Amino acid sequence: MEIRKLRMGMVGGGKNAFIGAVHRMAASMDGQIELCCGALSSDPVKAKESGELLSLPPHRIYSNFQEMMVHESELPADERMHFVSIVTPNVAHFEPAMLALEHGFHVILEKPMTFSLKEAELLQKKVNETGLLLGVTYTYSAYPMVKQARQLVQDGKLGHIRKIMVEYPQGWLSTLIEEKSALAAWRTDPERGGLSSCMGDIGTHAAHLAEYISGIKITKVCADLRIVVEGRRLEDDGNVLLGFENGATGVLSASQVAAGEENALKIRVYGEKAGLEWNQQDPNTLLLKWLNEPAQTYRAGQSYLCPMAQHNTRLPAGHPEGYIEAFANIYKNFASTIRAKLNGVQPSEAILDFPTVNDGMRGMKFIETVIASGQSDQKWTMM
Repeated sequence: MEIRKLRMGMVGGGKNAFIGAVHRMAASMDGQIELCCGALSSDPVKAKESGELLSLPPHRIYSNFQEMMVHESELPADERMHFVSIVTPNVAHFEPAMLALEHGFHVILEKPMTFSLKEAELLQKKVNETGLLLGVTYTYSAYPMVKQARQLVQDGKLGHIRKIMVEYPQGWLSTLIEEKSALAAWRTDPERGGLSSCMGDIGTHAAHLAEYISGIKITKVCADLRIVVEGRRLEDDGNVLLGFENGATGVLSASQVAAGEENALKIRVYGEKAGLEWNQQDPNTLLLKWLNEPAQTYRAGQSYLCPMAQHNTRLPAGHPEGYIEAFANIYKNFASTIRAKLNGVQPSEAILDFPTVNDGMRGMKFIETVIASGQSDQKWTMM
């Protein structure tokens, strides 16, 4: 029987959780996925209340992820979940992901993939052993115009890549709000967030975007990291020099204390013939800037875009597609790949285009290398 709609479980993301709601909206957007069960909070009472609010069947509202993995794996194949979405703080990524893989379930994870590089290595090994899928929500790589930018680089429009400049300024942590904001509290807590706050939360997005669009890997970093707000436990600002495998150089700047900024992620990639520029706060526009000719403007929804950009576009030109749609592109491609596997069909290149466990590994390696560089007197630290 052909598998059509996929069943998703969720770990974390209970009531009042920001990112859990985003994941559920994204997963449901294309009608390919339904939420069938969940262990939505580490607090059993909140987990039950959250499941009821989402109209989950009472017997599939779990008090913890261990119970969920065991019980779901014992259900008939036409009832159990196909994959689990894990939207907990960083410290609680690894255990449910590993248990899901051990029980035969595909996994989609918030970034960064794990709390530590060692955990990431163990997950990568398990994914390779099982042949199951593990997706990571590096959301910004899923915008249509980012796909177009990547294609322009692959087509050689820019020539040999020489320079990459990527910045991600936010201002929401410009004051010590940890006591008032749960989002700030766990992200700046080394016991729950990990080694890094700013680089772990947004710097890793910038690094992934640089590698995704350019198609070249970062091989070394030189980092200057700071705690700007007095009383904070992890860095909230940083600048990183980048060295790439093809000899290109780059600069990555990330800050959560840039007062007045929202989510001003911006990337510029320069080659010998042209440069390109994309701004997350104007996501439907991509600029291709030629050395000796007028710049070109590419716009989402147009018929001249590459097939990959069109595959990840839902709306006609002039209708903004943003954060939720980009999130949904990852879920759509992830789910389509699972469905292809279940139906014995070879997944197409378009649906295989989502961040995997290997991207998650790169992200964790970037974070740990940047922190090591920031603590070192040495100029460069190798990834």
